Amino acid sequence: MKLSGDQVNFSDEFSPFHLDVLKEIANIGAGHAATSLSKLLDNKIDMCVPSVKLAGFNEVMELAGGAETEVVSVMFRLEGDAPGLMFFILSPQQADQFVTRMTGRKSYGQNLNGRDEIGESALRELGNIVVGSYLSALSDLTHVEVQLSVPFLTIDMAGAILSSALVELACDSDRALVIETSLVETGPANSSIDGCFFFLPDADSSAILLKSLGVLGSR
Repeated sequence: MKLSGDQVNFSDEFSPFHLDVLKEIANIGAGHAATSLSKLLDNKIDMCVPSVKLAGFNEVMELAGGAETEVVSVMFRLEGDAPGLMFFILSPQQADQFVTRMTGRKSYGQNLNGRDEIGESALRELGNIVVGSYLSALSDLTHVEVQLSVPFLTIDMAGAILSSALVELACDSDRALVIETSLVETGPANSSIDGCFFFLPDADSSAILLKSLGVLGSR
């Protein structure tokens, strides 16, 4: 990965300490997302981030269920100080579960080849809340300004989705930042939704993020 100015490699320079900091930021964002989702679903939502880690793309594929596994992806282009792509990925079954709770409509997964605008809108809103809350917390604590594009909803094989992202970024890095997410709805519903979101930075974003965490300044 070629960077202008300070040479920083996304794969090598994020230490366990820095990932712990990012996990704390993600948990703050999860708290904000839980509040928004609780209002949306009119029920208490607990949301946590079990782990934040760097993963090679083979591992990313496995976390998404396997390269040939069909997934529901909400993708955002990130603009501003740290451009790149971010994906929130769910299994079709988990997407079904959320759409049912959100709209009362069932079997979204059985309509993958058709158009279900209400279900699609619900999933885009879920992606907006989860990804937007995380990035808002990141911006507040690091002063890295990032703007989200409109969400792009895709239902396809995990390998096809992530491979096309690498082509779009012309990315040389072999890793992505993986943020696991767990949403638990308490009360009568008593259901959970587990997903992952993956951040694929462009060439300059890793340097900017490391600087924002004080990595370069401490050397």
